[in-house]
Amino acid sequence: MVKLWARTIKDNATLLKYDFVRDEVMEWSDFFDYVRDICHEMDLPTPVILKTHLFNFAKFNYVRFLKSDFVEQVDFDFLLIENVNK
Repeated sequence: MVKLWARTIKDNATLLKYDFVRDEVMEWSDFFDYVRDICHEMDLPTPVILKTHLFNFAKFNYVRFLKSDFVEQVDFDFLLIENVNK
């Protein structure tokens, strides 16, 4: 089962939050799909996903997407996606 928490943070305050749940085994090849679906549900643009994002998520169970990771303009400091299944 895939359980992820997503939050947009601005000035250390949570603006939006979303709980992403899928009844399947987590595959790293589907990470982009997870992020895309989360951003779609939160009505956000999808960030550019780099290898460092994948490594941070795998090692620390969370990843931060900064403003510079988005092609479009966003009104928050970063998007935080946390893995709840540790």
